[in-house]
Amino acid sequence: MSDPETNPAAVPQREDEDDQDLLTYGEVAARLGEEIKAQNTLVTELEKAEPVDAERVERERARLAALRDAQERNSRRPINDENFERFFGYRGTPRYDS
Repeated sequence: MSDPETNPAAVPQREDEDDQDLLTYGEVAARLGEEIKAQNTLVTELEKAEPVDAERVERERARLAALRDAQERNSRRPINDENFERFFGYRGTPRYDS
């Protein structure tokens, strides 16, 4: 997985046609990417502060780790035709508007 901290192009972008009322995998990826970037900046600033608040730095590092874990989970298996039935428990039927 590309690291958004070293590769800005790795930060997921929102697609214009996404329905922003739905929390899609793409929207989750974009939100997590933004939050990870902000959290990483906060951790860096806290580490450079004088005096260093070690307890807060550890809390914020733990949150950053949790956000990265969430990003990894979100990127693992988006729903597709092959795993739809396993995820939802019923066979999906495509609907076509005529």
